[in-house]
Amino acid sequence: MTTTASNAGAVLLPDLGEDIEEADVLQIYVSIGDAIELEQPIVEIETEKATLDLPSPVAGTVTQIHVRQGDTIRPGDPVLSVESAAVVNESTTPVQEEPTAEPAPTPAEPTMLEDVPEVPAPTQVEVVSETPVGDHPAPILKVPPPAPPPLVEGDLESRPVFASPSVRRFAREIGIDIRTVSGNGPGGRIDLEDIKRHARETPTQTPNTNHTGLSPGPLPDFSEFGTVERVPMTRLRRTIKRNMATSWHEIPHVTLFHTADVTELEQVRHDYRDRAEEAGGRLTITAILLKITAAALKAHPHVNSSIDAENDELVLKHYVHLGVAVDTPRGLVVPVIRDVDEKNIIEISVELTDISERARSGDLGLQDFRGSSFTVTNLGGMGTGHFTPIIHHPNTAILGIGRAERRPVWSEPLENWEPRSILPMSFTFDHRVMDGADGARFMTWIADVIRQPLVLALGS
Repeated sequence: MTTTASNAGAVLLPDLGEDIEEADVLQIYVSIGDAIELEQPIVEIETEKATLDLPSPVAGTVTQIHVRQGDTIRPGDPVLSVESAAVVNESTTPVQEEPTAEPAPTPAEPTMLEDVPEVPAPTQVEVVSETPVGDHPAPILKVPPPAPPPLVEGDLESRPVFASPSVRRFAREIGIDIRTVSGNGPGGRIDLEDIKRHARETPTQTPNTNHTGLSPGPLPDFSEFGTVERVPMTRLRRTIKRNMATSWHEIPHVTLFHTADVTELEQVRHDYRDRAEEAGGRLTITAILLKITAAALKAHPHVNSSIDAENDELVLKHYVHLGVAVDTPRGLVVPVIRDVDEKNIIEISVELTDISERARSGDLGLQDFRGSSFTVTNLGGMGTGHFTPIIHHPNTAILGIGRAERRPVWSEPLENWEPRSILPMSFTFDHRVMDGADGARFMTWIADVIRQPLVLALGS
């Protein structure tokens, strides 16, 4: 004899990676009663970095939908309930019987606290009467977990902190020194509730909201001066607001301006343009500069780093993954091209073309945004010259490229003026990691390479 056993479970929003704490539901692809397959897209979500379809981890029938279009959900939140049917053979599947509970003996006299094993003095024991046994209630002991050791002000610098990156960031955003927070989790781990409790219990510590992108005070009523319209920020715009404000607050920015003669480089671009198009790419000045920048980072490894402020360490990266700022209809995004130092210029041009097109169409996945070690941004196509780019945290530097212009330049060998293409560049770096002289050497290295056909020897 066979019976059908129902196996119903909730499909949860999985961990989206690298500090992504929530997502907006843009579209729901299924309805209650639909039969879905494994890996079938069930909802479209938008995170702060990308728009993507969430695949189903199971096959079965949709019994309930827990979200609506426009909802904001977090990893671990239920999205759907799915029921899958499994055929179970009762004749071969043993049924485990529930053990019969023996009735509790009726004590001859009420249980007294003296009968309870002795508890150390610092621990409080709470006696709670629950279900009576016989004519007398049986006391149940609740022993609270041991309290964490008290904080000693002089030990804060050396005190280990157990908390996730998102909890640490939340503490920074509301102006809490996480080392002063007592954690109630296993081993003293600190969670969001511990941070909130600490903030409530420490009224003298005023949250610092200026660097989070929040307004320092209420705005005036602009409608007094004329017609206004309020437009909600998109999730991407809110993320850009928060990230830029955090980066500007946390990192002491210094920007150096430089120029490079790209006359010969433009000739290289012209010579290899057709070859790049045949491979499916467009050989832009950005593609060539990505290769040169990768070589510069190998020559100046401290630029290709992140700073661990909590441990006073510099994290030097032995890989070169370059983030490339791309302007899209949704806003600025920074997808990543990996291992640029190991690719030639044609390969880089093909990958840059592909990733830029997918960024503008919203077809990038979360993995496309992860792991950058340095960032390059080009505003030359919009007519901009020098500008001051903001560092893409947790990188420690960013290179800005402007629009090249033809200028008369005095030639010593020819003893006359000749037209040259001059490229403006802006290099912003974290002054905690490098000094002005370090930044100048980095920029001079790039400018010297640009002026020479050496770019061909770098793997063109």
